[in-house]
Amino acid sequence: MNINPVAFELGPLEIRWYGILIASAVLLGTVIAMREVERQRINPDHFLNILLAAIPAAFIGARVYYVIFNWDYYREYPRDIVAIWEGGLAIHGALLAAFLVSFLLVRKYKISFWQGVDIAAPSIVLGQAIGRWGNFFNQEAYGYEVNPESIPWAMYIDGAYRHPTFLYESIWDLGIFIFLLWLKRRANIKQGDIFLSYILLYSAGRFVIEGFRTDSLMLTSSIRVAQAISLLIILIAAALLFYRHRNKMNEEGGEL
Repeated sequence: MNINPVAFELGPLEIRWYGILIASAVLLGTVIAMREVERQRINPDHFLNILLAAIPAAFIGARVYYVIFNWDYYREYPRDIVAIWEGGLAIHGALLAAFLVSFLLVRKYKISFWQGVDIAAPSIVLGQAIGRWGNFFNQEAYGYEVNPESIPWAMYIDGAYRHPTFLYESIWDLGIFIFLLWLKRRANIKQGDIFLSYILLYSAGRFVIEGFRTDSLMLTSSIRVAQAISLLIILIAAALLFYRHRNKMNEEGGEL
Protein backbone atom coordinates (compact mmCIF):
# COMPACT_ATOMS: atom_id res chain seq x y z
CA MET A 1 0.00 0.00 0.00
CA ASN A 2 1.60 3.21 -1.20
CA ILE A 3 0.55 6.04 1.12
CA ASN A 4 1.82 9.60 0.81
CA PRO A 5 2.55 10.89 4.32
CA VAL A 6 2.35 14.49 3.05
CA ALA A 7 -1.20 15.86 2.95
CA PHE A 8 -0.30 19.04 1.06
CA GLU A 9 2.47 21.60 0.65
CA LEU A 10 2.58 25.31 1.39
CA GLY A 11 5.57 26.49 -0.58
CA PRO A 12 8.60 24.76 0.93
CA LEU A 13 6.56 23.59 3.95
CA GLU A 14 5.20 20.02 3.96
CA ILE A 15 2.04 19.45 5.97
CA ARG A 16 1.96 15.80 6.96
CA TRP A 17 -1.04 13.68 7.84
CA TYR A 18 0.73 12.67 11.05
CA GLY A 19 0.77 16.26 12.26
CA ILE A 20 -2.80 16.94 11.14
CA LEU A 21 -4.12 13.91 13.00
CA ILE A 22 -2.16 14.64 16.17
CA ALA A 23 -3.34 18.26 16.14
CA SER A 24 -6.94 17.13 15.53
CA ALA A 25 -6.70 14.66 18.41
CA VAL A 26 -5.42 17.36 20.78
CA LEU A 27 -8.11 19.83 19.71
CA LEU A 28 -11.00 17.36 19.98
CA GLY A 29 -9.74 16.02 23.29
CA THR A 30 -9.47 19.54 24.69
CA VAL A 31 -13.04 20.40 23.62
CA ILE A 32 -14.42 17.24 25.26
CA ALA A 33 -12.47 17.80 28.46
CA MET A 34 -13.48 21.46 28.74
CA ARG A 35 -17.15 20.54 28.41
CA GLU A 36 -16.77 18.15 31.32
CA VAL A 37 -14.94 20.85 33.29
CA GLU A 38 -17.91 23.17 32.86
CA ARG A 39 -20.34 20.41 33.83
CA GLN A 40 -18.42 19.79 37.04
CA ARG A 41 -18.23 23.54 37.76
CA ILE A 42 -14.43 23.70 37.78
CA ASN A 43 -12.82 27.00 36.87
CA PRO A 44 -12.19 26.50 33.11
CA ASP A 45 -9.26 28.94 33.09
CA HIS A 46 -7.45 26.87 35.71
CA PHE A 47 -7.99 23.62 33.85
CA LEU A 48 -6.99 25.17 30.54
CA ASN A 49 -3.76 26.43 32.13
CA ILE A 50 -3.03 22.87 33.21
CA LEU A 51 -3.68 21.59 29.68
CA LEU A 52 -1.47 24.28 28.15
CA ALA A 53 1.38 22.99 30.31
CA ALA A 54 0.59 19.26 30.13
CA ILE A 55 0.19 19.00 26.33
CA PRO A 56 3.68 20.34 25.43
CA ALA A 57 5.12 18.28 28.28
CA ALA A 58 3.45 15.20 26.78
CA PHE A 59 5.09 15.77 23.39
CA ILE A 60 8.49 16.38 24.97
CA GLY A 61 8.15 13.34 27.21
CA ALA A 62 7.01 11.16 24.31
CA ARG A 63 10.00 12.15 22.21
CA VAL A 64 12.57 11.93 25.02
CA TYR A 65 11.31 8.47 25.94
CA TYR A 66 11.55 7.31 22.31
CA VAL A 67 15.00 8.79 21.81
CA ILE A 68 16.35 7.22 25.01
CA PHE A 69 15.35 3.74 23.90
CA ASN A 70 16.71 4.36 20.39
CA TRP A 71 19.90 6.08 21.50
CA ASP A 72 22.15 3.92 19.33
CA TYR A 73 20.54 5.52 16.28
CA TYR A 74 20.18 9.09 17.55
CA ARG A 75 23.73 9.15 18.82
CA GLU A 76 24.80 8.79 15.19
CA TYR A 77 22.12 11.14 13.81
CA PRO A 78 21.47 13.77 16.50
CA ARG A 79 19.76 16.12 14.05
CA ASP A 80 16.90 13.61 13.78
CA ILE A 81 16.07 13.97 17.47
CA VAL A 82 13.71 16.87 16.76
CA ALA A 83 12.13 15.30 13.64
CA ILE A 84 8.88 14.30 15.34
CA TRP A 85 6.98 14.78 12.05
CA GLU A 86 8.55 11.51 10.94
CA GLY A 87 7.01 9.68 13.90
CA GLY A 88 8.67 8.40 17.02
CA LEU A 89 6.39 9.50 19.87
CA ALA A 90 6.01 6.98 22.71
CA ILE A 91 2.70 7.19 24.57
CA HIS A 92 4.15 5.99 27.87
CA GLY A 93 6.63 8.86 27.87
CA ALA A 94 3.82 11.29 27.02
CA LEU A 95 1.60 10.08 29.85
CA LEU A 96 4.39 10.15 32.41
CA ALA A 97 5.42 13.71 31.56
CA ALA A 98 1.86 15.02 31.31
CA PHE A 99 0.75 13.55 34.61
CA LEU A 100 3.83 14.76 36.46
CA VAL A 101 3.16 18.30 35.27
CA SER A 102 -0.56 17.95 36.03
CA PHE A 103 0.11 16.62 39.52
CA LEU A 104 2.11 19.73 40.34
CA LEU A 105 -0.40 22.18 38.85
CA VAL A 106 -3.63 20.73 40.26
CA ARG A 107 -2.30 21.47 43.72
CA LYS A 108 -1.65 25.06 42.72
CA TYR A 109 -5.22 25.48 41.48
CA LYS A 110 -6.72 23.38 44.29
CA ILE A 111 -8.23 20.79 41.97
CA SER A 112 -8.40 17.15 43.05
CA PHE A 113 -5.80 15.15 41.12
CA TRP A 114 -8.18 12.21 40.73
CA GLN A 115 -10.96 14.50 39.53
CA GLY A 116 -8.64 16.10 37.00
CA VAL A 117 -7.32 12.86 35.51
CA ASP A 118 -10.83 11.39 35.40
CA ILE A 119 -11.86 14.34 33.25
CA ALA A 120 -8.81 13.94 31.00
CA ALA A 121 -8.89 10.15 30.56
CA PRO A 122 -11.65 9.86 27.90
CA SER A 123 -10.06 12.68 25.89
CA ILE A 124 -6.65 11.04 26.06
CA VAL A 125 -7.77 7.64 24.86
CA LEU A 126 -9.89 9.16 22.06
CA GLY A 127 -6.84 11.17 21.03
CA GLN A 128 -4.81 7.95 20.95
CA ALA A 129 -7.45 6.31 18.72
CA ILE A 130 -7.19 9.19 16.26
CA GLY A 131 -3.42 9.56 16.52
CA ARG A 132 -2.77 5.94 15.60
CA TRP A 133 -3.92 6.74 12.08
CA GLY A 134 -0.88 8.97 11.84
CA ASN A 135 1.11 5.73 12.01
CA PHE A 136 -0.93 4.46 9.08
CA PHE A 137 0.02 7.42 6.90
CA ASN A 138 3.66 7.16 8.00
CA GLN A 139 3.54 3.40 7.32
CA GLU A 140 4.94 2.57 10.76
CA ALA A 141 3.91 0.74 13.93
CA TYR A 142 2.80 -2.26 11.88
CA GLY A 143 2.95 -5.97 12.65
CA TYR A 144 4.82 -8.94 11.33
CA GLU A 145 4.18 -10.60 7.98
CA VAL A 146 1.11 -12.83 7.65
CA ASN A 147 -0.72 -14.89 5.05
CA PRO A 148 -3.57 -12.69 3.72
CA GLU A 149 -5.70 -15.78 3.16
CA SER A 150 -5.55 -16.51 6.89
CA ILE A 151 -5.72 -12.84 7.96
CA PRO A 152 -8.00 -11.21 5.36
CA TRP A 153 -7.76 -7.78 7.05
CA ALA A 154 -3.96 -7.73 6.66
CA MET A 155 -2.54 -4.63 4.96
CA TYR A 156 0.19 -4.54 2.35
CA ILE A 157 2.96 -2.52 3.99
CA ASP A 158 6.69 -2.41 3.35
CA GLY A 159 6.62 -5.17 0.74
CA ALA A 160 4.44 -7.68 2.56
CA TYR A 161 0.99 -8.31 4.03
CA ARG A 162 1.16 -7.50 7.73
CA HIS A 163 -0.90 -7.17 10.90
CA PRO A 164 -2.25 -3.58 10.95
CA THR A 165 -1.40 -3.10 14.61
CA PHE A 166 -2.09 0.62 14.45
CA LEU A 167 -5.66 -0.29 13.42
CA TYR A 168 -5.96 -2.82 16.26
CA GLU A 169 -4.95 -0.23 18.81
CA SER A 170 -7.17 2.46 17.32
CA ILE A 171 -10.22 0.19 17.57
CA TRP A 172 -9.28 -0.87 21.11
CA ASP A 173 -8.83 2.75 22.20
CA LEU A 174 -12.18 3.74 20.70
CA GLY A 175 -13.80 0.90 22.63
CA ILE A 176 -12.20 2.15 25.85
CA PHE A 177 -13.48 5.66 25.14
CA ILE A 178 -17.05 4.37 24.81
CA PHE A 179 -16.66 2.29 27.99
CA LEU A 180 -15.38 5.31 29.96
CA LEU A 181 -18.36 7.40 28.85
CA TRP A 182 -20.60 4.64 30.20
CA LEU A 183 -18.57 4.24 33.39
CA LYS A 184 -18.65 7.89 34.39
CA ARG A 185 -22.46 7.73 34.52
CA ARG A 186 -22.42 4.91 37.05
CA ALA A 187 -23.53 5.89 40.53
CA ASN A 188 -21.12 3.76 42.54
CA ILE A 189 -17.76 4.92 41.18
CA LYS A 190 -15.13 6.87 43.07
CA GLN A 191 -12.95 9.68 41.83
CA GLY A 192 -10.03 8.05 40.07
CA ASP A 193 -11.95 5.01 38.84
CA ILE A 194 -12.26 6.36 35.31
CA PHE A 195 -8.55 7.11 35.03
CA LEU A 196 -7.47 3.84 36.63
CA SER A 197 -9.83 1.90 34.36
CA TYR A 198 -8.36 3.72 31.38
CA ILE A 199 -4.74 2.94 32.15
CA LEU A 200 -5.57 -0.67 33.07
CA LEU A 201 -7.58 -1.35 29.91
CA TYR A 202 -5.22 0.50 27.61
CA SER A 203 -2.23 -1.32 29.05
CA ALA A 204 -3.94 -4.71 28.71
CA GLY A 205 -4.63 -4.04 25.03
CA ARG A 206 -1.18 -2.60 24.43
CA PHE A 207 0.46 -5.64 26.04
CA VAL A 208 -1.28 -7.96 23.58
CA ILE A 209 -0.96 -5.78 20.46
CA GLU A 210 2.70 -5.02 21.12
CA GLY A 211 3.46 -8.70 20.66
CA PHE A 212 2.51 -8.41 16.97
CA ARG A 213 4.69 -5.38 16.21
CA THR A 214 8.03 -5.45 14.43
CA ASP A 215 9.33 -2.06 15.61
CA SER A 216 9.08 -2.42 19.38
CA LEU A 217 11.49 -0.60 21.64
CA MET A 218 13.46 -3.36 23.38
CA LEU A 219 14.56 -3.44 27.00
CA THR A 220 16.64 -6.54 26.36
CA SER A 221 16.90 -8.82 23.35
CA SER A 222 13.70 -10.60 24.40
CA ILE A 223 11.76 -8.08 26.53
CA ARG A 224 9.74 -5.31 24.88
CA VAL A 225 9.68 -2.03 26.78
CA ALA A 226 5.99 -1.36 26.16
CA GLN A 227 4.97 -4.81 27.38
CA ALA A 228 7.06 -4.54 30.54
CA ILE A 229 5.64 -1.11 31.37
CA SER A 230 2.11 -2.18 30.46
CA LEU A 231 2.31 -5.15 32.80
CA LEU A 232 3.57 -2.89 35.61
CA ILE A 233 0.73 -0.42 35.02
CA ILE A 234 -1.86 -3.22 34.99
CA LEU A 235 -0.64 -4.47 38.37
CA ILE A 236 -0.55 -0.98 39.90
CA ALA A 237 -3.96 0.07 38.54
CA ALA A 238 -5.62 -3.19 39.59
CA ALA A 239 -4.11 -2.93 43.08
CA LEU A 240 -5.29 0.67 43.46
CA LEU A 241 -8.81 -0.15 42.29
CA PHE A 242 -8.99 -3.07 44.70
CA TYR A 243 -7.58 -1.08 47.62
CA ARG A 244 -9.78 1.96 47.05
CA HIS A 245 -12.94 -0.20 46.89
CA ARG A 246 -11.93 -2.62 49.64
CA ASN A 247 -13.91 -0.87 52.38
CA LYS A 248 -17.05 -0.88 50.28
CA MET A 249 -16.66 -4.59 49.51
CA ASN A 250 -16.17 -5.32 53.23
CA GLU A 251 -19.32 -3.36 54.07
CA GLU A 252 -21.33 -5.21 51.46
CA GLY A 253 -19.92 -8.49 52.67
CA GLY A 254 -20.96 -7.69 56.24
CA GLU A 255 -24.55 -7.16 55.22
CA LEU A 256 -24.97 -10.62 53.78
